[in-house]
Amino acid sequence: MVEKKKIEVVISSFHLDNVLKIFDKHGIDGYTVIKDVLGKGERGLMSADELTDAFKNSYVFTVCDEEVAMKVVTDLKPVLKRYGGICIISDVMWVLR
Repeated sequence: MVEKKKIEVVISSFHLDNVLKIFDKHGIDGYTVIKDVLGKGERGLMSADELTDAFKNSYVFTVCDEEVAMKVVTDLKPVLKRYGGICIISDVMWVLR
């Protein structure tokens, strides 16, 4: 097992590409996206059943080294401030084959 950082982001589906571009910029080429997630936060209930992405959220997560995670967070802060959403960083153990 290897110690890593897990980055979890929930953001409007309309702005998901901004997050993925940041991941790409920092060499993160593996991640998982779950679209149309339901939740309630500062913008109220996001129902995930709207016709457009304006009121839908997406959840994306990845694992990476701590140094990369800190760079990603630095670039994510302005995106989250402008568009809303959350980012959670946690310590994880990656099980290698």
